[in-house]
Amino acid sequence: MKIVAFGASSSSSSINQKLAVFAANQIEGASVSILDLNDYEMPIYSTDKEKAAGIPQLAKDFRQHLADADGIIISFAEHNGSYSSAFKNVMDWNSRLDGKIWLDKPMFIMATSPGPRGGQTVLKQASQTFPYQGSDVSGEFSLPSFNQNFSDEAGITDASLRTEFENQLNSFISKAS
Repeated sequence: MKIVAFGASSSSSSINQKLAVFAANQIEGASVSILDLNDYEMPIYSTDKEKAAGIPQLAKDFRQHLADADGIIISFAEHNGSYSSAFKNVMDWNSRLDGKIWLDKPMFIMATSPGPRGGQTVLKQASQTFPYQGSDVSGEFSLPSFNQNFSDEAGITDASLRTEFENQLNSFISKAS
């Protein structure tokens, strides 16, 4: 099974990148590709820029990673109740290649934040819109209070949250395999 995973943030210390990497590494025997949105920094999408220069190669490269995968894991940073601008821009450019951005791939979508809501607003936005963009959302998880509920050594430390995570991950694995 080939998995692509990334945190939907451009922060060099992204807690969402940590959560996405953790999730991907829980899948036994999977070939995992970890993407960093900083490697896909492109001009802010506009029709004028697309007409003038076409679709950037970086958008095509990102798309190829998705095409090569059996499943996609994303953990969303929540910026003012929505996606980070870095993620939104990658998504906007990719939508110009094909309206079905996610290529009908199974997805495990997550969010976390330092606060008690764990990025629930952005996670809800993704779960409601991604199916219209060619996604099979087959697992969904929010990790509240990241710094209290996650450690680099143990992963998710709260037992009930860990069980919920594992149930959602297993649902995703059954679709992606």
